[in-house]
Amino acid sequence: MQQVNVALQERSYPILIGAQLLEQLNSMLAHLKPKQRVFVISNTTVAPLYYEKLQQALGERIAGTFFMPDGEAHKSLATFQEAMNEVIAANLHRDSVIIALGGGVVGDLAGFVAATLHRGVNFIQIPTTLLAQVDSSVGGKTAVNHPLGKNLIGAFHQPSQVIIDISTLQTLPDRELRAGIAEVIKYGVIYDAQFFAWLESNMQALLAREEQALIYAIQRSCEIKAEIVAQDEREQGLRALLNFGHTFGHVIENALGYGQWLHGEAVATGMVIASHLAAAMQWCEVSEYRRIRDLIANAGLPTEAPALSQDTWSSGLFRDKKVKNNVVRFILPTGIGSAKVTQEILSETLIHTSIASATAGDSTGGA
Repeated sequence: MQQVNVALQERSYPILIGAQLLEQLNSMLAHLKPKQRVFVISNTTVAPLYYEKLQQALGERIAGTFFMPDGEAHKSLATFQEAMNEVIAANLHRDSVIIALGGGVVGDLAGFVAATLHRGVNFIQIPTTLLAQVDSSVGGKTAVNHPLGKNLIGAFHQPSQVIIDISTLQTLPDRELRAGIAEVIKYGVIYDAQFFAWLESNMQALLAREEQALIYAIQRSCEIKAEIVAQDEREQGLRALLNFGHTFGHVIENALGYGQWLHGEAVATGMVIASHLAAAMQWCEVSEYRRIRDLIANAGLPTEAPALSQDTWSSGLFRDKKVKNNVVRFILPTGIGSAKVTQEILSETLIHTSIASATAGDSTGGA
């Protein structure tokens, strides 16, 4: 088992990574008191597979459960209220614990419940998708979506523990595995050129779910995120780099309807657009843009954007949470392994040229 620590002083917490960890929950949850009340939030896909293991480890400490429908469309205020109804009915106290068992949607919603119940109770993340394991379960961002934008309603609330059992990835559909790999690629582009090169050499091993490849990719992704979050917990500067690809990706998700494209698929195409824009501005080499696009394609992820109107793109970009002083903040690579946030007022023509290039399926790599 590998361990990565998120260093946030008194709110620091461990990320435990390994195979068959759900079989060892008794020891991993030993810090919970014998009479401490626990509430489990999962979904109707994951719960039948893994809830029994939690039940065996926690027994009568489980005060209640809420199994939401599966899918991004259910990360909503309506589902949040349904979950809250069950949580409040379970008579949880301030020393109670929420456990999120599932992917990013479950983790985000459960974390928001934990952040708001009694103004904040502890919660534990047990992510079961690659995307949640390398991204959403770490860092304390919790939220639900609004029809006008993704993750617009939420709070920063750190978990007390993250337990990543890579064995859960064996039941993950191929499409969702690839969506998680998009976030893994992101870390290489923005922070670690050697990791990016490792991904170029080991992509087939990841797609084949080879244990050591998965553990290394997850561990390195979590290490990078932990380093960034420790320096900038509330996204006042450095942490904004983690949104690489998301500014454009969120527009795709919102315009098509949540769930039509998986989050990682939209982020993958968003990274292609952002990298094309960086190359067009001469912030990175065209050859580096091509490497980013080619790695995304080799992961089986989309590199072509859906055909949306310019008005849809423009309104979506300006509704993004990263807008500051009415200027869209773009996260653009300055080379493989580095990126920066720009608040320059970029030419709309330049932005839409990069979007159009991705929409047309640019095969030349020209920028």
